[in-house]
Amino acid sequence: MANEFRICDDCLATNIHTLVPRLKKLDPEAKIEIACQSYCGPGRKKSFAFVNDRPISAPDEKQLLEKVKKKINSKVAK
Repeated sequence: MANEFRICDDCLATNIHTLVPRLKKLDPEAKIEIACQSYCGPGRKKSFAFVNDRPISAPDEKQLLEKVKKKINSKVAK
């Protein structure tokens, strides 16, 4: 089953112009949905993404991508 990433194009701490290509690099087959995720509070201060319906956030994009990578790798290991 393919991974699914959901990110917001309105939240201040998320830059979709840099995040989307980096997510595609992690998993070129993943579905990426860009829309409001109703995660406005945390999205104001932290970069975030929903990965397979689970929210993941971090202080910056680099740390977020490390967490996303761990999450999708743990799915593969199961």
